[in-house]
Amino acid sequence: MHVPYKGGAAGIADLISGPVHLMMESQNSITPHARSGRVRGLAVTGAKRSSALPDLPTIAEAGVPGYEASTWNGIVAPAGVPKGIVTKLNAEINKVLNSTTIKERFAAIGAEPAIVTPEQFRDLIRRENVKWAEVVKRSGAKID
Repeated sequence: MHVPYKGGAAGIADLISGPVHLMMESQNSITPHARSGRVRGLAVTGAKRSSALPDLPTIAEAGVPGYEASTWNGIVAPAGVPKGIVTKLNAEINKVLNSTTIKERFAAIGAEPAIVTPEQFRDLIRRENVKWAEVVKRSGAKID
């Protein structure tokens, strides 16, 4: 039975206390609980194993070939921002993401920063739009 929550925290609390027996949750929210043993990780949804939880297989490795559903965050700007400014912002953001402090903070919550170019990020967004548009179409989901 699907149990909708307004946010992950309430779902995690119910998973830990017992009313919920299974959930899919963002890695940065659930990793501390998995590491402590309060919950048992079964698999990660990405294309590769997580460095934060390396013993967990991917869902594809666990028996669903081709499965990949990753979450990501990024920084975007209006389309008209000059390329030179975008390039400078990207360099500075990547410098911060590559710093020891940020790497350690990300690792503590099970997050993995990606150092990419604006073009690589643009291409990711395009691929994700195509992929998820097809999933929504095949599911028959409608906006109410």
